[in-house]
Amino acid sequence: MPLSEHEQRLLEQMERALYAEDPKFASSLRGKDPRSNFRRRLLLAIVGFIVGVVLLMTGLVAQVILVSVLGFLLMLGSAFFAVTSYRAVTAANQLGVVEGGAVRKPRTATRRSKSASSSAGFMQRIEERWNRRRDDDGR
Repeated sequence: MPLSEHEQRLLEQMERALYAEDPKFASSLRGKDPRSNFRRRLLLAIVGFIVGVVLLMTGLVAQVILVSVLGFLLMLGSAFFAVTSYRAVTAANQLGVVEGGAVRKPRTATRRSKSASSSAGFMQRIEERWNRRRDDDGR
């Protein structure tokens, strides 16, 4: 649920007051851009995935099953790490949390309502199809 204009103004006033009172503390609370963390985490996941592939192939060639299993698990863990990192950065972008170190305003309500209504319409159509199929099979 997006903030009202009044709530956004109050939040901005509190941010300005905090920054004026203690700029060092305010800058530490502001945090980093999640995209820079995402790049670092993605690079780490790629390296882990490559090491996993190497371990998997080494285990297959040397016929050591344990090394192959560990390589596969490393590949799986790296892929999971990359996906969760991507989800975190997209969630932060959707919420408008950080953009270049500054708080960004969230997307407009009209954009959200369009996507929400289209997905609601889609879900209603799927539900109607399901009910029709269930009714036809029940005869």
